[in-house]
This record gives sequence, structure tokens and C-alpha cells, in this order.
Amino acid sequence: MDHNGFDLNLITAFQALMAERNVTRAARRIGLTQPAMSAALARLRRATGDELFVRSPRGLAPTPRALDLTHAFRQVLETIDAALDIAPGFDPGAATARVTLALSEHPAHRLLPGLGRRLATAAPGIDLRVLGFQGRDEAIRLLDDAVADLAVGVPPGPEARILSRPLFVEPFVCIARKGGPAEAALADLTAFLEARHLLVSPEGDGFGLVDQALQARGLRRRIGLMLPQMYAVPAIVSETDLVATVMAGVVADGRPDLVAAPPPLPLPSVPFHLLWHRRADDHPACRWLRQQVVEVAAGITPE
Repeated sequence: MDHNGFDLNLITAFQALMAERNVTRAARRIGLTQPAMSAALARLRRATGDELFVRSPRGLAPTPRALDLTHAFRQVLETIDAALDIAPGFDPGAATARVTLALSEHPAHRLLPGLGRRLATAAPGIDLRVLGFQGRDEAIRLLDDAVADLAVGVPPGPEARILSRPLFVEPFVCIARKGGPAEAALADLTAFLEARHLLVSPEGDGFGLVDQALQARGLRRRIGLMLPQMYAVPAIVSETDLVATVMAGVVADGRPDLVAAPPPLPLPSVPFHLLWHRRADDHPACRWLRQQVVEVAAGITPE
């Protein structure tokens, strides 16, 4: 018997025929029309290569082949019913798995220490893999392709298949070397404009959020150094007279050699969201992991 393409609904039809021994009653039993049940019997006969049911004075009589199939088909249906009745659960303490997070640089810095501690304690059998990405579209692709289980980044677009939850918001701060001449630039816009600035520009376009805010006022600043890596900034600023504007979390651990202050002009904070694919919304393991990320993010307070 070639089972490829076999319609499992035929097993239900077979069971009804065994119970009723009549095509019309069997059809009524499972909500089919009489012609549909006759067609199902014909398909069963082709699939098994046997008549299965033959006419007798007492209705349809099963052939020996049909009797052989009765137990096997009943087991198939019981297995399917049992699988559908399973209420999936998740025991983090006993789970062994690898989960993949897609994180940009800053959420990785803010979330991974706390999340790593949580997993080591509550779910020691879970291994964590982190993938980087450069933009929102790349994060969405990683979720679409099931390469990543979760992502953390800027708020998603209109894609209905991608679900999200706000995690934390990062304000900006300006930093300068403590005791250096650039320290004055943190408190005064004029001095801020006269200072040499360090710009973090992953794309290398030389134009950042500060430049947008200044341009709206008809102002410009001097970029003395541009680089793509954010977390190299504190060390560079501590050894130079450059001013840098970074997310507060970059210096959240404190640097005694730096001075940090709010920017001398208003800048919008950056929201970070937890993203996941709709197909994983109800999965117990994914739901548990999302909750761990949310609770870790709840401990992040704006500086």
C-alpha cells in the first residue's frame, strides 16, 4: 500500500462503515452525504487493493482485510486524538534546548548580563545563542525564517505577523573627559558647538541624531572623529578632548574619568521593543523566555 497522500479522513469513514455496516447510516454518522461516503469507500478500496466491505443479507460485511485494518486504524485515530489533547507545558529547570536571540549592540549590553544570570539559575539546561543585526528589516527576516526565536530592537513596522512589547527606553547623555576643556561643552550650547565631537555612525554617513536636531535650528557641529562602534566611545573620550553623545546605558556602570550630562538641546529617547513571530506566540517555552527578558528589562532604569 502506498500511503503517500493518504487522506486520514478515510480512516474516519472506514470506522463509520464498520460501526453501521450501511453506507447511508455511516454517512449520517460523520456528517457526509451518501455519495460522499460512497466515494470515500471507493478511495479506500483503491488504497488498500481490497473490497473491504461486501453486500450480505445483514448489510455490508467486512472482508478479512477490513478486520485486519480495524485495530490498526483505531490506533492511528487514538494516537492523533492523544496528540491533539496534549496540553504543552514547559519546565525550565528540566528543559534542554538552545534559544537564539537577535540583538543589536546596545540591548545586548543592557540585557545579556541579567538574562544570563537568570538562565543559569532557573534553566541551566538552556543554551543561549546571540545573533547581531544592523536594521529592523534584518531582524524581521531572522524571525520570519525562524533563525531567531526573539529579537530586541526598535519598534516594528505594520507587519501583523510580528508581535512586540515595549521593553525599555534609553535617553541620551553627553560625555567628556573629567577635568578636560570639553567638560564645559556639556552645559552650554555655544561651547557644545565649538567642541570637537565623536560621532558613532554604524552606516558611516556622518550625520546622526544630534546633527538632525542642530540642523532644525540652523546649526552645525564639528565632527573630529567618526567610528561605527558605540562601546569604544568611553575609552576614547577619556583620553581625548572630544565630546560624545551616547545612550545612557553605555556609561551606566559609571566611569570616574568621565563626566556625563543631559545634552544641551532636546533629543528624543530611543525605545527598544521585544519582537517575536506570531507563530510562536502561544508556545510555552517561548512565552517563558519572553517573560524573562521582560523582567530583566524592568530592572533597567533611565540614567
